[in-house]
Amino acid sequence: MFALLQPALAGLGAVRPHGSGSGRRRFPQALIVGVKKGGTRALLEFLRLHPDIRALGSEPHFFDRCYERGLAWYRSLMPRTLDGQITLEKTPSYFVTREAPRRIHSMSPATKLIVVVRNPVTRAISDYAQTLSKTPGLPSFGALAFRRGLGPVDTAWSAVRIGLYAQHLDNWLRYFPLSRFLFVSGERLVSDPAGELGRVQDFLGLKRVVTDKHFYFNATKGFPCLKKAQGSGRPRCLGKSKGRPHPRVPESVVQRLRAFYRPFNRKFYQMTGQDFGWD
Repeated sequence: MFALLQPALAGLGAVRPHGSGSGRRRFPQALIVGVKKGGTRALLEFLRLHPDIRALGSEPHFFDRCYERGLAWYRSLMPRTLDGQITLEKTPSYFVTREAPRRIHSMSPATKLIVVVRNPVTRAISDYAQTLSKTPGLPSFGALAFRRGLGPVDTAWSAVRIGLYAQHLDNWLRYFPLSRFLFVSGERLVSDPAGELGRVQDFLGLKRVVTDKHFYFNATKGFPCLKKAQGSGRPRCLGKSKGRPHPRVPESVVQRLRAFYRPFNRKFYQMTGQDFGWD
């Protein structure tokens, strides 16, 4: 996580009276709905450089875990915006939550939906690395990815299931047309952050304010970093939990997973009209 984030949700729970000229709390016009370990935190932090974007720093998990709290509670979490500014929040688990598209459509069918996707094999290994850092002694990646370590791919394991992008998108397209989506390449977000940010700003109907002058590549972390934080003279990069080294996974396991995902990837390319080059 970046060094400078908005206050945690705990401090945002109550609606305060609207002060004159301070703007008002609105439902988000755009959501980053996925995917976990795809690059959503980086995208959010890059977008927060834009003066016409106000984003919630924490993940509210409203449309998957907290829906019973109601829309008034959800709106109370949002930062205040002025006319012309866009309210944005990100919760990557929305993309794989069956009820999320219907619930978001009920809030507003005009919501713009951003999905950051990444090679599903690399994404699964990154997901496993995160879990392993919190739960040492976990079985090997291969033992979890394949039933009994040798059988078919275990799609019940969330690290595998999240990468079935075509299946998840099928559910969303029951409620939203493809034109409401922007699919961001997690790989290009690293190799060409300004280019991907340009696409996002266009999709949101904003001027291209965040450009290549805002980034430099940190060779140690293997990530692009922001040259200067707002109100600070120092550069800022993703925190320690981002860009952690991946555990060594046997090539045979990687190849089996690549073969498993290939037809799903190709269907996803056809559905989105984008070839992400994972195969």
